[in-house]
Amino acid sequence: MTRALAEGYPDAHCELDFTTPLELAVATILSAQCTDVRVNLTTPALFAKYRTAADYAGADRAELEEMIRPTGFYRNKANSLMGLGAALVEGFGGEVPGRLDDLVKLPGIGRKTANVILGNAFNVPGITVDTHFGRLVRRWKWTEEEDPVKVEHAIGALVPRKDWTMLSHWVIFHGRRVCHARKPACGACLLFRDCPSYGAGPTEPEQAAKLVKGVEAEHLIALAERTRDGYRPGKPSE
Repeated sequence: MTRALAEGYPDAHCELDFTTPLELAVATILSAQCTDVRVNLTTPALFAKYRTAADYAGADRAELEEMIRPTGFYRNKANSLMGLGAALVEGFGGEVPGRLDDLVKLPGIGRKTANVILGNAFNVPGITVDTHFGRLVRRWKWTEEEDPVKVEHAIGALVPRKDWTMLSHWVIFHGRRVCHARKPACGACLLFRDCPSYGAGPTEPEQAAKLVKGVEAEHLIALAERTRDGYRPGKPSE
């Protein structure tokens, strides 16, 4: 299944725009209860104004809140961003640390956010258990755990450490594009042969294909069609 996901999503990546570890930390904090698309519309002006941890630590609260208002929960997020900036200045010379133990002690950064930062800004393998990831691995019966930390450890035991970050991207991409919560596109899914929950959504290919989202839709639907004809994604053709 992981080989099939890799073939389905060769360009999978963090969908938050950033150029530095600090920008990724800020974007990830803003992404709570908000879409990545909305965050990416908000951050260009934010990143242009607040370039360093010290900038966030000394921000004018009202001004910062107004800039991040479109992402929702802007007061709490402003608290986290200002607290993050202050903690980085006081404890880490203004730089985002590259260790999980240090990251999870920072304001606004839990284990999920820390793994996003480690995997995408520092190339340190990490599994990001967001809503999509937890939902899909339970749907696939990879684990029955509900607690995100337990899910992270359970899946980490199944997959080589070097693949943890990319696995997170593959699963999240698949959850956003094909394996939807309420109506998964089962009939247009490249994993249908191996999925124990096949049939949770429409299995008729034409109907299911209409549910597939994203720029990869045509590629994903074609892979699913080939799979129905006997092709095994992730394995060389005979």
